[in-house]
Amino acid sequence: MFIVPLALTIYAFIDCLNTSEEDTKHLPKIAWVFIILLFWIVGPVVWLAAGKNRHNRAAGAGPSSWQRGRRQQWVAPDDNPDFLKSLKDDKKPEAGAEEEPGRRDGGTSPDDKTPPTS
Repeated sequence: MFIVPLALTIYAFIDCLNTSEEDTKHLPKIAWVFIILLFWIVGPVVWLAAGKNRHNRAAGAGPSSWQRGRRQQWVAPDDNPDFLKSLKDDKKPEAGAEEEPGRRDGGTSPDDKTPPTS
């Protein structure tokens, strides 16, 4: 018996805090917060019934045109020119990095046909 009014109060309180000032009706938002918290059972019911402008949505409607305009188009990595450019930049060798480390240090490499000198 105690949990249902408490849950209703918490729900109405959070709903009131998340509602913009323009969507509240009849009273300022801070007044609604005090009404919800002071009048424990009646306050949340009044808030849910008359405190907020409720926008009716059409059943089964998709995203609004505003949301569709803001949606980013996902691009696969192999079609993304910025990603492909970053791969090319990573692939570019540094100056002098092409020669084998064994030859640079004066040692021999496995492909070297000359016998080592001692």
